[in-house]
Amino acid sequence: MLYQLYDIQHAALTPLRLMAEATQQTFQNPFFPGSYTKVGRAMAAGAELIERTTRRWGKPEFGLKTTRVHGREVAVTEQVVLNKPFCSLVNFERAAPHDGPKVLLVAPLSGHYATLLRGTVQALLPHHDVYITDWADAKLVPLARGRFDLEDYIDYIIDFLRHLGPNTHLMAVCQPVVPALAATALMAQMDDPCQPRSMTLMGGPIDTSAAPTVVTQLAETRDIEWFERNVITSVPVYYPGGLRQVYPGFIQLTGFMSMNLDRHVGEHLKLFKHLVIGDGDSAESHRKFYDEYLSVLDLTAEFYLQTVHEVFQKRSLATGQLKWRGLTVDPAAIEKTALLTVEGELDDISAPGQTIAAHTLCRNIPESKKHNHMQKGVGHYGIFNGRRWREEIEPKVRAFMRTYDDRARTRAAAE
Repeated sequence: MLYQLYDIQHAALTPLRLMAEATQQTFQNPFFPGSYTKVGRAMAAGAELIERTTRRWGKPEFGLKTTRVHGREVAVTEQVVLNKPFCSLVNFERAAPHDGPKVLLVAPLSGHYATLLRGTVQALLPHHDVYITDWADAKLVPLARGRFDLEDYIDYIIDFLRHLGPNTHLMAVCQPVVPALAATALMAQMDDPCQPRSMTLMGGPIDTSAAPTVVTQLAETRDIEWFERNVITSVPVYYPGGLRQVYPGFIQLTGFMSMNLDRHVGEHLKLFKHLVIGDGDSAESHRKFYDEYLSVLDLTAEFYLQTVHEVFQKRSLATGQLKWRGLTVDPAAIEKTALLTVEGELDDISAPGQTIAAHTLCRNIPESKKHNHMQKGVGHYGIFNGRRWREEIEPKVRAFMRTYDDRARTRAAAE
C-alpha cells in the first residue's frame, strides 16, 4: 500500500499545485501591474516553491549537444548502442575523429538517473569516447522482462566491456565501484581479452568498515528483514512494471534529504529570496541542481536488498566472500588493469578510506600502476561534479587513462 498512498498524496495535492501554477503565471505576467511590486514578486516566488515541492519529476535529459575538440566546437549525438531490460548503453558520439581513450562510465543505480553524471560526461567529452550506463526505472520494466540483482549488475558491466572490446577504460562513481571492481576481477579470473585497460573508482563503498558514516551505520544496526519489511513495496498495477517488488525512489530521496535537511530548507529559502530580488542567475542555478536532485527512479527489491546485505552488512568483497554465479570474486586476480581511486575529503556518504581499500584487495597490480587522489575541500558530489572536478580531478583522470591507453602510447611513440 505504500506506493498507492504516495500516489494518492500526489493526486490530493494536484489542486494546490494547479492553483500555485496559476498564481505564479499571474504574478509573472508583464501585463499585470502587480508583478512589478515587491508583494507581487513574493507571491510569484512563494507560488513557485509550492509548485516545485509538489511536482512529480520525470527523467531529465543529458542535453549535451556540443563539445570542444582541439579547440573546435563539434556536435554531440546520443546513440543507444546496446539495449538490455534494465539498462541501455549510451554513446555520446562526437562529430569529430575519436583520438582519445574509450571510457565506460558506470553510473550509480541508487535512486537517481544517470543524468546525475551530466557534469562528469561534459568534462570527459573533449578528450574521450564516452559510453554511459543509462539505468531504467524499475517501475517501468514489465515483470515479464525478469528480475535484476547485484549479480545481474555485474553481468551487465562485463557484457558492456565485451561489447566495447579491448583497450576500454572503466570508470565507476559511488555505488557501482563494488560491481565494477567485481566485474574486472572476474574478467581477470577468466583471462578475458576485454578486461579494462584501467579502472577509476570514485567515492564508493569498497570497504565500509574503513570509515563509518550514517549510511553504513543504518545498514549495520538493522537486519535485512527490517529493510524488507519497511522499505520494499509493490508497484501498483497501473504502471508498466505493475506488481514488481521495488525500493521506491521517493524513499531514497527522503533519506538523502533528511541527511542534510537544514541545508535543503536553507537552499529553498535562498531561492525565495533570489526570486523576490530578481536574481535570475542564482535562481536558475538552484533550479538546475534540484531539477536533477528531485528526479528519482525505483530499484528492484532484489538488487537493493542484495546490495545492502553484501556490500554494507557482510562487506563481502572486502572479506573475500562475494560470489558471482557460484564463483568467488578474487580482486587479487587483477594484474593487467591499472587502478586509480578518488576520494573527497568531506565525503559523508562514502567517507575517505572506503574507496582506497581497493588497493589492498588488488594486491597483484604492480605498485607502479596503482594511483590514488584525495581531493581536499569537497564532499561526495564534488568528486564528480562542479569546479573542483573540472579543474583538478578530471585532468588527473585524463592523464591516468592516457598513460595506460594503447592508442595514446602509440601516438606518443610516433611523435
